[in-house]
Amino acid sequence: MAGKFDEIMDEKCELQMTPMIDVTFLLLIFFMCTLKFKVLEGKLGAYLPKDVGVNPQDAEPKEKVDIRLDVVTVGNKMRYDNQSRRAVPYTQADADEGLRFFYDDSRVIRYTVGPKRFTDLSDVTKALLAIIKREPDKEATIDPRTGVTNKDVVEALDAVMFAGYESVTFKGSYEK
Repeated sequence: MAGKFDEIMDEKCELQMTPMIDVTFLLLIFFMCTLKFKVLEGKLGAYLPKDVGVNPQDAEPKEKVDIRLDVVTVGNKMRYDNQSRRAVPYTQADADEGLRFFYDDSRVIRYTVGPKRFTDLSDVTKALLAIIKREPDKEATIDPRTGVTNKDVVEALDAVMFAGYESVTFKGSYEK
């Protein structure tokens, strides 16, 4: 038995390099194929205003029609009742259930267009039509104040778009 063991010990141990090189090249090809290069960082596809910021040329500031929305009378919160198929007052239990509410017709919004004040949206539309007729390139800015809902803003936006304004901007929100 000692003879066989001596024969094994006398044999040279050689590593097979070919499979190791093949595996290395396969890994190299795998990582090259799966590598993703970063797209230009900080490059955002956005349309930024050209009348503010650093420009090589001075841009003429455009006059804008400011449309300010203020809540005069908050109105009553209502919800739609599916069983009776009518509007019913919104209660704390409804709020706890997470039900949606809307304001009734007692809600009053004051629209200020330049120096003029209106509570009827059709009057706002007429005033905007008169302004754009005199100055067709004028832009509009909608300025909702505290308590104004999205519905109120969308109604004002509808009036602005109906009047024919092509550029509308929005001012930021106000906190109480």
